[in-house]
Amino acid sequence: MTAAENVCYTLINVPMDSEPPSEISLKNDLEKGDVKSKTEALKKVIIMILNGEKLPGLLMTIIRFVLPLQDHTIKKLLLVFWEIVPKTTPDGRLLHEMILVCDAYRKDLQHPNEFIRGSTLRFLCKLKEAELLEPLMPAIRACLEHRHSYVRRNAVLAIYTIYRNFEHLIPDAPELIHDFLVNEKDASCKRNAFMMLIHADQDRALDYLSTCIDQVQTFGDILQLVIVELIYKVCHANPSERARFIRCIYNLLQSSSPAVKYEAAGTLVTLSSAPTAIKAAAQCYIDLIIKESDNNVKLIVLDRLIELKEHPAHERVLQDLVMDILRVLSTPDLEVRKKTLQLALDLVSSRNVEELVIVLKKEVIKTNNVSEHEDTDKYRQLLVRTLHSCSVRFPDMAANVIPVLMEFLSDSNEAAAADVLEFVREAIQRFDNLRMLIVEKMLEVFHAIKSVKIYRGALWILGEYCSTKEDIQSVMTEVRRSLGEIPIVESEIKKEAGELKPEEEITVGPVQKLVTEMGTYATQSALSSSRPTKKEEERPPLRGFLLDGDFFVAASLATTLTKIALRYVALVQEKKKQNSFVAEAMLLMATILHLGKSSLPKKPITDDDVDRISLCLKVLSECSPLMNDIFNKECRQSLSHMLSAKLEEEKLSQKKESEKRNVTVQPDDPISFMQLTAKNEMNCKEDQFQLSLLAAMGNTQRKEAADPLASKLNKVTQLTGFSDPVYAEAYVHVNQYDIVLDVLVVNQTSDTLQNCTLELATLVYDVSGAASDRNCVVLSDIHIDIMDYIQPATCTDAEFRQMWAEFEWENKVTVNTNIVDLNDYLQHILKSTNMKCLTPEKALSGYCGFMAANLYARSIFGEDALANVSIEKPIQQGPEAPVTGHIRIRAKSQGMALSLGDKINLSQKKNSI
Repeated sequence: MTAAENVCYTLINVPMDSEPPSEISLKNDLEKGDVKSKTEALKKVIIMILNGEKLPGLLMTIIRFVLPLQDHTIKKLLLVFWEIVPKTTPDGRLLHEMILVCDAYRKDLQHPNEFIRGSTLRFLCKLKEAELLEPLMPAIRACLEHRHSYVRRNAVLAIYTIYRNFEHLIPDAPELIHDFLVNEKDASCKRNAFMMLIHADQDRALDYLSTCIDQVQTFGDILQLVIVELIYKVCHANPSERARFIRCIYNLLQSSSPAVKYEAAGTLVTLSSAPTAIKAAAQCYIDLIIKESDNNVKLIVLDRLIELKEHPAHERVLQDLVMDILRVLSTPDLEVRKKTLQLALDLVSSRNVEELVIVLKKEVIKTNNVSEHEDTDKYRQLLVRTLHSCSVRFPDMAANVIPVLMEFLSDSNEAAAADVLEFVREAIQRFDNLRMLIVEKMLEVFHAIKSVKIYRGALWILGEYCSTKEDIQSVMTEVRRSLGEIPIVESEIKKEAGELKPEEEITVGPVQKLVTEMGTYATQSALSSSRPTKKEEERPPLRGFLLDGDFFVAASLATTLTKIALRYVALVQEKKKQNSFVAEAMLLMATILHLGKSSLPKKPITDDDVDRISLCLKVLSECSPLMNDIFNKECRQSLSHMLSAKLEEEKLSQKKESEKRNVTVQPDDPISFMQLTAKNEMNCKEDQFQLSLLAAMGNTQRKEAADPLASKLNKVTQLTGFSDPVYAEAYVHVNQYDIVLDVLVVNQTSDTLQNCTLELATLVYDVSGAASDRNCVVLSDIHIDIMDYIQPATCTDAEFRQMWAEFEWENKVTVNTNIVDLNDYLQHILKSTNMKCLTPEKALSGYCGFMAANLYARSIFGEDALANVSIEKPIQQGPEAPVTGHIRIRAKSQGMALSLGDKINLSQKKNSI
C-alpha cells in the first residue's frame, strides 16, 4: 500500500482561528523551548499526524530533545506519538531511529516509578512490530515480579497481547502466567492472569480452578466473575464437566458482590433445569431486587424472573416463591411495583391465592395511611386491579376482598374509586351469593362518595340489585339524605334570603325519610342519628352536584328510582304503600326538573336529561309490564353480555399465551441423556456470553436476517450524492437506548482535502451572504426507523381514554392505499407500525362497511403512542374500491407523533406502488 492509499480513521477538529503551525516553528519549540512549550508542540505534532500530515523531519528531533525528558505529561504524550507515527519505510522495513526508541522504552520498563513502568507496559500492548518488542521481552518478564500490583497487572496484559500476536516471542507464556497466578495475592493481577489462561490455555485455567475451588468464595468479585464465565464456557462446550463445577456456581450465589450473584444465577439456570437449581437462582434474583437500590437494576433482574416464569417447567417452582416476590412491593418505584404485581398475578394458583390476597389487602390499607404521594393513587389502582383479577379467577376470595375495597369508593382519587366500582359491578353480577354483602356495604359508604362519576355508578348498582323491600327503602332513605330538604328551589331561595338560619338548617336539612309499617313516612332528624360532617352541613353531596349543573347524575337517579319503585310495587301488595313510594319517587324527579329549569344551578339542565327524567315520570305514572321488563331485566342482560364477552376475550388471550409457552414434543423425538451426550453436540446451543456481548455491541443476530429485506444495507443512509467532491453515507445502529452512526467519508477528488469537517445538526439551516472560500456539501436527513425502538403494549380502555385526553401532539394521516378490505388494511397498519390493537377481535368481526379501532405501543424509552383508525369501504364505488378514512396519532412528544405518521405514510406508499 502506497502512502497515498493510507486510510485515516481518526479525524480531530482543530480551531480555525489560527494558522496551522509550520514544521520549522515546531522543530524550534521541540529543540529550544521549555517543558510547557515542548508539551504544546508535541500535542500539535500528534494532531497533525492524525490528520494525515507527514512530518518525517521531526522524528529525530523528538528522539534527541523530547524522549530523554522525565516529565510525566511528556511521557504520556510520547506514548500516543509512538503509537501513531509511521515506524517503517515505504518498503516495509523498520526505521533505524526505532532502535533508539526501543532502548528508551527498555529503560522506562526498568524505571523506579511504578506509573511509568505500568503505562509503558500498556503502550506495548498496542505495538504491532515484533522487531520492536523482541529486545524488550526480558524487561517485560521482570515486571511480573515488581513489588507494585499496577506494574504486575499491566505486565500480564502485555504478555497476553504479545503471546496472542507473536507467540514465538514468548512461547512459554501460559506456563509463566500459571506459576505467577499460583503465587499472586492481588485480586486484579489474579483476574488478569486467570483471564489470559482462559483464552490462551483453558486446561491450565481449569487445573488452577480445581486446586482452589473450595476457596472461590474468598476471592475478589472481579476474579469470581471470570470464574463464572469460565465454568459456563467449559460446561457449554463439554456437558460432562457440569457435575464437577456446578457446586462452585451454587457457592457463588452467596457472594457478597451483586454482579457475581447475578451472573452466577444466570449461569446456573443455563446449566441445570432441576427444580432446586431454578429455586436457588430465583431466590438469588429476588434477594438482588430487594437489596439493590437502583431501580434500573431491579427492573433488569425482574425481567430475568419473568423469563424464568415463561418456561413451563419452571413456573411451578416460581409459584412457591410468590410470597418472596411480593417483598419487592416495598420498593417505592411504580414501574417496579407494576411488574412485580403482574408477575405475582401470573404465578397465582389455588395454593397461594389466599396468602397473596392477604398481602395485597395489607398493601391497600397501607396506601390509605401514607401521606399523599405522586404515585400512591396509581399504586392503589394497580392493587385494586390485581385483587379484581384474583377474585374473578378465584371467586372464593371475593368475599374477603370486597369489604376492604369498597371503603375506597369514597376516595378522593376518582381513578382508584372507578376501578373499585368496576370490580364491584362485575362481582355483584357474577357472584349471586355476594349480592347481599355488596348491597349492604354499598349503602354504608354511599353517603361518603365524593365523585359524581362514582356516585352515578353506585346509584346504578343499587338500583339494579336491591331486591328486598328493606334494601329498596334504604336506597330511598340514602337518596333523600343525599338530596337534602325538598323542594330544592324553595329551600335554596329561603336560605339565600336568610329566612333559614344555619342552626335550623342543620336540624331540618339532611333528613331521613323512613317508611313505617303503615306505609307512611316518619321524619328523623340527622342530628339524632349521626352528626354529619361540616361539608354535609353546608350541602349534601347530590344536592351539590345538581347545583353545580351536573344533571346527568339526575338522569341516572331517575332511572334508579324508576327501577326500585317498579320493584317495590311488585314486592308490596298494599296499594297505599305502593302509591306512597311511587309518589315519593315522582316528587324527587319533579323537584329536580324544577331546579334544572330555575336559575339556581351554575349550568341549566340539558334537553337530554329533561327527556330522560320525563320518560321515567311517565313510566311510573303508567307502570306497564313492558316497561317493567325493559327497566328491570333488559338492562342487566346488557351487562351480562358485556362481561361474558370480556371474559371470553381474556380466556382466548390466555389460551394463546399458554399455547406459545407449551413445549410440544413429538412421540418419535429422540430422548437426550446428559451422560451420553457427545462433546460436540452441545455446540449447537447459543453461547449466552457471546450473545450478550453482541447485544452490547449492537450486533444482535436476529433470526429474520435471512430475509433479504432485513439486510444491513437497508440501514445505510446516503448523505451526499455520488457526484459530490466528498461522498458520505451513514449506517444507523439502534441498540436499546443508544443510537450510533457509522459514517463513511470518501474523498472523490484527486486533491488532498484539509480540515474536512462533518457537522451533524438536528435542524436544517441555510447559509446566507457572499460566497466564501469554503465549500459545503449539504447532507441528506437521517431518519431513524421507529420500528427499532417501538414495541406493542397493552393498556385498559380507561387508561387509553385518559392518555388520549392528556397528550398534546396529534398527527392526522389520511388513508391512501390500494387495499380493498378493511381488516386487511388494519393488519397492514399493525405490521408496519409494530402497534397492538386494543379493540377486541369480536368487535372487529362481521362486515358493516366501516371500522374503528384503537392501537397502542410503547417505546423502549417509556413513551406512549396511541392511534385511532377510522376507515370505511365506499360501497357505492364498487367492490374493488380501496379503503378510505384517516388515522389519528397522539403522543406526548412531537417526534413520536411525526415518526409514526411518517412510517404509516411510507408503508401506504409502498403498498400502493
